[in-house]
Amino acid sequence: MDRVQEMVVAVPPSPSTSTPSSSRWRARAAWLVSVPPAYPGTVILLLLAAFLRPQLLSLTLLPLILRQAAPLGLAVIGQSMVMRARSIDLSSGGVIVAVSYVLTSGLFPVSDGVAMLLCVALGLVVGVVNGVLIVKARASSMIVTLAMAMILMGIVIALSQLRAPGEAPESLRELARLRVGGLPVPALAWLAVLVPAALLLRLTVFGRYLDAVGGNPQAAALSGLPYLRVIFIGHVVSALISVACGFILVGFVGFGSTTLGQDLALNSLAAAILGGVNFGNGKGGMVGPAVAAFMLTFLFNFLTSLGLGEPGRLMLQGAIIAGAALVYSIGKR
Repeated sequence: MDRVQEMVVAVPPSPSTSTPSSSRWRARAAWLVSVPPAYPGTVILLLLAAFLRPQLLSLTLLPLILRQAAPLGLAVIGQSMVMRARSIDLSSGGVIVAVSYVLTSGLFPVSDGVAMLLCVALGLVVGVVNGVLIVKARASSMIVTLAMAMILMGIVIALSQLRAPGEAPESLRELARLRVGGLPVPALAWLAVLVPAALLLRLTVFGRYLDAVGGNPQAAALSGLPYLRVIFIGHVVSALISVACGFILVGFVGFGSTTLGQDLALNSLAAAILGGVNFGNGKGGMVGPAVAAFMLTFLFNFLTSLGLGEPGRLMLQGAIIAGAALVYSIGKR
């Protein structure tokens, strides 16, 4: 018996047994996978620009790129919030087109301030309708918000045949051009929304509810958490943020259009995923999506400076969205 025990003790460990070095490599690989792609992507892009187009990093053009990134940066805040709660919002393009028409068509003979209040009321109605259909009727958020965008765009196109969009209000154009401390006002508005949103998710009860709902909605419901109310509030906030995006885009472009901001919904979805926000896990902060929004805007400007036309830009947008979906799939596994 003693001889058998000695033989058992002398058996060497299995080759499949983990060694400390292999465990460290796996930990490092897991950390690399967990890093949002927006961070290394931005670093690589800035290095390429420093060698190929250093003028894009000048103090003249960089603030302009920040101003261009502000609408996408705002849109991704709302998109990130609903995605953390296992939902999605594709209605932002329709809201922006409607805001553009209300502000520039002169259909409502009111002052600029009242027209902006009408746009806020419109965004509130859109958010409430989206939230009610998703929460009460249990309809698919993708179908509901996409249908809302199509309805709003169809209404605007029909009305534009009677009265075409015109110039943006002078107050919005002035705000889009104004700088404070060298930074454009749209970029500061983006920061003014980003910081409270990040603190809201990190420090408040609503942020913890959002994490719980995204992580496991069934467990959140059984625990008595108001998970349906959380999803509803997320869609209302996202619609109101889309109104703010419309204000900035109209002021930046200077006139209304029936196609203004139509690609913002898909770009915000790609930016949210590249920034580390995934469906159904309740995770992801606001800094990563903000970095992704800047990265995408800078990338489009960089490729334009290299001579890439609109067809190439559209193909690139599609490739980025497909890549974002692939990143989400890999991160989930």
